[in-house]
Amino acid sequence: MSDSNRSRRLRQTPLWDFACAFYALDDVTPACLTLQDQAGVDVCELLFHAWLYRHGLMANPAALAHERRSRLRWQHEITQPLRALRQTLKGQAQRSASIKALRDTIKHAELAAEKENLDAWQAFALAPQSDISTLEEIDKESRNASVWLQYQLFSSDLAADAPVFDKPCIEVENAWAVIGTRLDPVKSAR
Repeated sequence: MSDSNRSRRLRQTPLWDFACAFYALDDVTPACLTLQDQAGVDVCELLFHAWLYRHGLMANPAALAHERRSRLRWQHEITQPLRALRQTLKGQAQRSASIKALRDTIKHAELAAEKENLDAWQAFALAPQSDISTLEEIDKESRNASVWLQYQLFSSDLAADAPVFDKPCIEVENAWAVIGTRLDPVKSAR
């Protein structure tokens, strides 16, 4: 697929719009939060790969490495501290209107940080050097969006610190199943 065709397809549904719509689907929000809290998944990166998958595209894992480092740095330095502050104020916000207003401001800043992160992921996908390609044919027996997403998130050298579970965690398995079933089947590239 030419860069201009890929770019046109991806711009038709910007990552932020896709992420907001996908995240709002039944059971997706709690599934994403389970994956974030119990499996260490970066939800922004998960949404990036889901967006590509929805378009029948994938990022080359080797080309992804540098961008992943930048995005994880952003998450650790900006988004996660905002999230921690918001979560810390949760109990106090129930008892104080001024703290609730402060918590709401922090929540808006956290959302803006996530949007900035997703915008950077989209810029990566639209850049000619990003090495985004069409999904390889997946045989019908292995066509499983959740397995594909897990491979995209955890297969690179950077994912060496990904959590390893001694025994399957049913909540995490169920969360992956929800995410997988909410993605449309892979459509062939046009």
